Amino acid sequence: MAYENVKCKDNKEPKWFVRERKYDNMSKVLVFLAHGVEEIEALTVVDLLRREEILVDMVSMDSELEVKGAHGITVKADTRFGSADFDGSDMMVLPGGMPGTEYLMNSAELGEELKRFKNQGKMLGAICAAPGVLGINDILQGKRATCYPGHEEKLIGATWLDDPVVWDGNVITSRGVGTAIEFAAAIVEYFKGMPARKRLLEDLVYKRY
Repeated sequence: MAYENVKCKDNKEPKWFVRERKYDNMSKVLVFLAHGVEEIEALTVVDLLRREEILVDMVSMDSELEVKGAHGITVKADTRFGSADFDGSDMMVLPGGMPGTEYLMNSAELGEELKRFKNQGKMLGAICAAPGVLGINDILQGKRATCYPGHEEKLIGATWLDDPVVWDGNVITSRGVGTAIEFAAAIVEYFKGMPARKRLLEDLVYKRY
């Protein structure tokens, strides 16, 4: 494990990382979609991870596979919650958006799986308002975390930071649509390493201005 307080090249915000790395070509990530999900936050993660050949299943929290996002974009998930491969997966990712995050918060079944992943030392990720789902399920105790402005009170037990991405142990959190690429890149780094992260961002012509 490496502990780092990384200062960005442009001297902007520091990014906190307490890294636990898994270099594995057989990794699988579950991304959860509820009606009202923030489409960019969900699909950026799915797109970038699949570019790096990380297996991703989009999981519908509804009885139907089709999920309507916060801005009217319909996404067809790969599977429903009841059929998701939790045992064979290495990470759960929660996008934000409203009322999507509220559906996630109100799902006792999702909460149980999040706690099980935590207890097994598996990775958890959340962006925008969704880190609050981790907070109310007692997953952020003693950790650093971030979220969309105005949702800090849901980060129960955590130290809030205003960095774009906060990676503490087996939890990665991020702030919103504008940080979705960096959020996904951090997940790529966890599974594939820093060289893969750097190559991905270069291929995307990504630069924080």
